[in-house]
Amino acid sequence: MNLPAINSAGEAVRLITDRFNEAGMDSARLDARVLIASALEITTTRLFSHPETPVSETQRELMGRFVERRLRHEPVARILGEREFWSLNFKIDASTLVPRPDSETLVEAVLARTVNHDANLSILDMGTGSGCLILALLSELTSATGLGIDINPQAVIKARENATALNLDQRVQFKHSDWFASLAGNDAQRFDIIVSNPPYIPEAEIAGLEPDVSAFDPMIALSGGEDGLQAYRNLLPPMAARIVDGGLVALEIGWKQAAQVTELGERFGLKLDAVVDDLAGRNRAVIFRTERPRKIS
Repeated sequence: MNLPAINSAGEAVRLITDRFNEAGMDSARLDARVLIASALEITTTRLFSHPETPVSETQRELMGRFVERRLRHEPVARILGEREFWSLNFKIDASTLVPRPDSETLVEAVLARTVNHDANLSILDMGTGSGCLILALLSELTSATGLGIDINPQAVIKARENATALNLDQRVQFKHSDWFASLAGNDAQRFDIIVSNPPYIPEAEIAGLEPDVSAFDPMIALSGGEDGLQAYRNLLPPMAARIVDGGLVALEIGWKQAAQVTELGERFGLKLDAVVDDLAGRNRAVIFRTERPRKIS
């Protein structure tokens, strides 16, 4: 998109905010500020405090490309190729979901139930994507080690890159696998904590999602089959077999799925610890333990 001549950052904010408002976009001013700050290679704080910051022709052209993409409903995080999660920065691409604040509910729930954050724990993350869940946990559980698994090899590459950038690569491995297939033949391997944000949206509902999601998130990370529960049916039996006594299995869920996922987990010998709500008050995570609970320490 060709933007008119812009002399300063403040002018850019006003112009681009107006374009986003005209398109009926939520958080128009915030999106404008984030994209403009990135084009100018400054922080949003400096953008706010120094609206007189000059804009070069190259920067104006970059802003135009950003605006064009955002008007097609591409999420800001995808335009910039990164998103903050748990106060950590994660690189993303077309192979990964955009890490969302709702998923921090799962991280917080696991940490609240882990007594000793310095213990030598083992963590498994199924469908790791960008690695945001397992890397957020490893950043807090300082002696833990982890394994993240994803069916998309490009997502595995991105998760490794994020681990290296966060200086956590010495404590985590990432593997390309269809769920537990890569662990076949290693029946002795058990984990203290297993987490997953699996695909849980019923197929018929995907087309009705916001275009920021339906048009840009990888379909394999969204579709949970006809009823949204297929991934839980696939995951819960091997999770129950791979978790240590008293360990935690923490699953992100759709906000109407708590009862069904709880029933599936209990069918395979897991004991419900809690259903945890997100900041909007909606069910967001189901936490299980084994039938013989013990404190992780």
